[in-house]
Amino acid sequence: MSGLSARDIGHRVVVRHRLGDGQATDVIGVLQAFDQETLAVRHADSTPYRIQQAAVVAAKRVPPMPLRPVDVEQLFLTTALGRPAVETQYVGQWLLRASSGWTGRGNSLLPAGDPGMPVEDALKHAEAFYTERGLPPLALVRLESPEAEELQRLGWTEARPEQADVLVMHTTLDHVNGVPAYEVVVTDKPDETWYAAAFDGPVPAAAPAVMEGAQRTAFASVSLDGKVVAVGRGSMTGHWVGVDAVRVDSAYRRRGLATAVLQGITRWAGPLGGRRSYLEVVEDNVAALTTYTNLGYALAYKYRYLTKH
Repeated sequence: MSGLSARDIGHRVVVRHRLGDGQATDVIGVLQAFDQETLAVRHADSTPYRIQQAAVVAAKRVPPMPLRPVDVEQLFLTTALGRPAVETQYVGQWLLRASSGWTGRGNSLLPAGDPGMPVEDALKHAEAFYTERGLPPLALVRLESPEAEELQRLGWTEARPEQADVLVMHTTLDHVNGVPAYEVVVTDKPDETWYAAAFDGPVPAAAPAVMEGAQRTAFASVSLDGKVVAVGRGSMTGHWVGVDAVRVDSAYRRRGLATAVLQGITRWAGPLGGRRSYLEVVEDNVAALTTYTNLGYALAYKYRYLTKH
């Protein structure tokens, strides 16, 4: 019998047990279930390992998996790949994005890397790009980055000074791929029901191209009382899974539905090679920020938009 109990469910553990040939092996993960006959350990890739209690040699709690330092510049680019714009162009390594004005992310310059020319000239290209499309020139910049400081030096100012900063947060799947409290349906294509739950009123014309444009996507939903009451979107880029578009019907909030949607998406990503997760949240959205922090998400960086008048 192991040294664990039902009180250890939800905690990270290591279990040494014997296989059928008598050899011992270790499994490390989160204890998912426990009874007198068996225990189940959930690995970081979401795989559940069910082990007979009689085969356990030793077992104990171990500290939670620490968050490895994040490569902020890599994550900055990863977020763009996870939610690509309808139209993209490059100025050197800088990315110009346009999506008929829907969302700041889909209609802004991403100044990352080398523009291949003087910054002032690259910015003139960006201004012309957005002017041609009838859009205001916007740049999404990481706060306190060299690019943000350079753009501000060249006369770019805050586009939305009344709005709070956006936090990009990250964690490991080991923290967030627990078993959802609700049944979460995950599909690779959204249907009309998903879009109806994701938006108030008509779906913006550019939304399907943006939401479905990544190489690998997941659309999660939870149904209660005969209707879809919570949805979310996931996208895989390398070992990163991005979670966005999480929305819960106002009549069903504070029931853990957003957490369930997030868990459903990260459990989808584990078997596909997902190991880390990111999401974005506005800094003054206290309820969402609290939920994500309690789930183990930590700040990677903050961003906001600059414009040139």
